[in-house]
Amino acid sequence: MRSPRPSGPTRPLRLASFGAAALALTASACMAASAEEIGEVSTVFKFIGPNHKIVVDAYDDPAVNGVTCYVSRARTGGIKGGLGLAEDKSEASIACRAVGPISFPKPLPKQEEVFSERSSLVFKRLRVVRMVDAKRNTLVYLTYSDRVIEGSPQNSVTAVPVDRATVIPVK
Repeated sequence: MRSPRPSGPTRPLRLASFGAAALALTASACMAASAEEIGEVSTVFKFIGPNHKIVVDAYDDPAVNGVTCYVSRARTGGIKGGLGLAEDKSEASIACRAVGPISFPKPLPKQEEVFSERSSLVFKRLRVVRMVDAKRNTLVYLTYSDRVIEGSPQNSVTAVPVDRATVIPVK
């Protein structure tokens, strides 16, 4: 025999607990892909809310020691931007550099998404993908923006050559 469905205050408490757990999980996932902001410049003054800006963020490649990617992108200001409701433009630029000795804790897939960050409330993401050019012993990084409905062809690419003495391990 099935137990009766909870009613009264216990059901809303369970839903609230589920919502809090989902929020915590989402926040921890976002923190894993978070960037270190290096700087910003204002491009348009707004009387109400923050200015439109170009921001530069640094992302350390989590699978390659000694490589950092610098991504510049537009951040929409104004009231919507201040509330996190604005959709940022799709343009971005990337430059990845060896900032120390390059090493590989484990083999890399031939292609892998390294970073992903929300650039609108729900539908749009800025992505960075790492590709291994084994023939040239080079790591290639591509940044682009996508949407649920339609992606953007706007993109930027950079490459980090690895010393021939250090072979890139590929899965």
